[in-house]
Amino acid sequence: MITETTGLITLIPENIPEELTERPQWVTWCLVERGKRLTKVPFNARTGEPASCVDLLSWSDFSTAGAAYDAGGYDGVGFVLSSGDPFTALDLDDCRSAAGVIAPWAQEILDRVPEDAYREVSVSGAGVHVILRAKVRAGGMRRGCVELYSRERYIALTGVRL
Repeated sequence: MITETTGLITLIPENIPEELTERPQWVTWCLVERGKRLTKVPFNARTGEPASCVDLLSWSDFSTAGAAYDAGGYDGVGFVLSSGDPFTALDLDDCRSAAGVIAPWAQEILDRVPEDAYREVSVSGAGVHVILRAKVRAGGMRRGCVELYSRERYIALTGVRL
């Protein structure tokens, strides 16, 4: 589940919901050091060029992104959130212990999320991602360890269901 070379959770594609995989809103990504931080930089799975969260021509379908990931050279795949889809991503950072225990503050949030929302462990293993049918006014927000976006962002997905 966690690769020895990167320490990241590897993709389990069959666990990602079909309502996401059927949309052509996928990118691959690589960890890139920028300053003193590692950043997940999106790439076009068809061309290998940098991808943009606002340029749908730089996105691909799920099978293309998955094949590029499987071929090597990328650290994962991500789903691009756009104004043309009904989805919002909730990203809870640093809320999960190595033993899989969710912090009380994060559990309070998760308890309010609809049951049909897709929940997974983040790439680092220390966070939780939720994809739900909703829209956020102004497209998104961030407060501390909680991020909520519905457009012009992508979220790295693992398929490791929570």
